[in-house]
Amino acid sequence: MSLPRLFATFLAAVVSLAAAPAPNVVFIFADDQRADTIAALGNPVIKTPNLDRLVKRGVAFTRAYMQGGNQGATCVPSRAMLLSGRSLAQIDDRLMRHETWPHAFGAAGYAAFAAGKWHNGPPSLPKSFQQARALFVGGMANPMKAPTSDLLPSGKLTPAKVSPKHLCEEATDETLAFLKAQDGKQPFFSYLAFDGPHDPHIVPDGFPVTYDPASIPLPPNFLPQHPFDNGEMVIRDEQLLKWPRSEAAVKEMLAEYYRYVTFLDVQVGRVLDAVDASPFAGNTIVVFSADSGVARGSHGLIGKQNLYEHSLRVPLIIAGPGIPADKRSEAMCYLLDVMPTLGKLCGVAAPKTSQGRDFAEVLKDPARPGRPFLMFGYRDVQKALNDGRWKLIRYPHVDRTQLFDLQSDPFETKDLSADPAQAERIKAMLTKLAAEMKADGDDDPLTAAKLEPAEWKAPKRLPRPGQKGY
Repeated sequence: MSLPRLFATFLAAVVSLAAAPAPNVVFIFADDQRADTIAALGNPVIKTPNLDRLVKRGVAFTRAYMQGGNQGATCVPSRAMLLSGRSLAQIDDRLMRHETWPHAFGAAGYAAFAAGKWHNGPPSLPKSFQQARALFVGGMANPMKAPTSDLLPSGKLTPAKVSPKHLCEEATDETLAFLKAQDGKQPFFSYLAFDGPHDPHIVPDGFPVTYDPASIPLPPNFLPQHPFDNGEMVIRDEQLLKWPRSEAAVKEMLAEYYRYVTFLDVQVGRVLDAVDASPFAGNTIVVFSADSGVARGSHGLIGKQNLYEHSLRVPLIIAGPGIPADKRSEAMCYLLDVMPTLGKLCGVAAPKTSQGRDFAEVLKDPARPGRPFLMFGYRDVQKALNDGRWKLIRYPHVDRTQLFDLQSDPFETKDLSADPAQAERIKAMLTKLAAEMKADGDDDPLTAAKLEPAEWKAPKRLPRPGQKGY
C-alpha cells in the first residue's frame, strides 16, 4: 500500500473513531439486595428471569462490595460512595463537599436523569442531575404510600405527593418516559434507584408470584442469635424479629423478601424491554447493582449493620457494547469503583475528588484480578480486611477478632482466630488493617480505650427511638 493511501486509511479510521457516539448508560440500583438473590448466579429457589437475561448479556462480578457504613442507615453512605467515588472514611453523606459522577456525565454533554430513592439530602440532587422524577427523599416508608417529589428546572423540589402506585413501579414509569423522550442528539445517563427490597417487604396486591416459606432453605450460616455483642445488636433492623430467631420466622421473612425481589425483577424487565425496543439498543450500557446486602437470619442477624459477606457483598452486572456476554469475574472491587469504570467506558473525566479505580480492563478480560485487598468498617465498632482468601473482622469495643478462610468457608461459619497456627497471620492482617485505615484517614482505634463485655443477652425492654442502640 502506498504511503498516501496508508495515511488516508489511517485518517479515515481516526475520523470514524472520533465520530462514534458516546455510549448511553442505564443504571439500576436496588436497596438491601443480597448478592445471592439471582437465579442465574446460583439461587435455586428465587425467580429472577430478567436479571438472569442481563447476566447472560454481560459480566457478573461475584466479589463486588459496599465498603460499610458510618450509621445504621448504611444506604446513605453507600449511595454517597457510589455517586462520588469516595471511600467510607472520606465521604460526605450529603455529597455537598464533592463533585459527583452524574454531574461529571452532565458536564461531558450527557442528559443526566434520576428517579426513585434519594437519601443524600435534597440540596445535592440538582448538583448531580439535570432532571429527576418520582423521588423518594424521606426515610423508611411503606412503598405503597411513600410521598414522592419532582426536581424542577430551578433546582427545587415540588411538594411531595403520595403516589397511587408502588414507588418502584412509579420510578420505573418515569424512567421509561425519559428513555422514550430521547432523540439521540446527546447521550444520556439514567439512574433508577429502587427503595426495595428493603423492608417492609410490601408488593402490590395481586402480584402473582409467591413463595412458600416451607420451601425456602435457611441460610447455611443461620444462627438463632449472634454469639457476642458486635456493637449494634438492638438497632431497628435487628428488632424486626425477636430473639432467639426461629427457623420458621426467618423462612417467612425470606419468602416475603424473595417475593419483593421478584417484583423488582419485573421492573428491571420493563427497562430492558424499553432499551431493546429503542434505536439506541446497541449503544447502551446497562448496570444492575445494590447499595448493600442484608443478613436475614445469617449469623443470627437481620440487618446489614455488620461486616459479614452477606451484608457487604452486592450484585453487580454490567452489559453493553464491547462487553463479553455471559461471563463471571472474581475481581474484587468496591461500589465506589463502578462510576470510574463507566466514566472510562464513556470518555467522561473523573471528578477531582473521586478515589475509585476503573476496572474497564476487567470487563474486556473477566479473568483479570481486581483490587488486591478490601477494607471495611461499620462505625467505630467493627473493622475488617479481606485479602481475597482470608477475612479478618475486628470488634474494638469488645476486644474480639474473627478470622475466616473464605476459600474453604465462604459462609464464614468457622472462626479460626483461636487457632495458634493463625497467630502470625492475624498479627500481620491487623497491622495491615491499621496501616490502611490510617492511610485513608480513618483514625478509629482497633482496641477501644474502655472495653465492654462481649457477652450479650436480648434485652427485656427495647430502646425507644432516639435512644442509644435504636
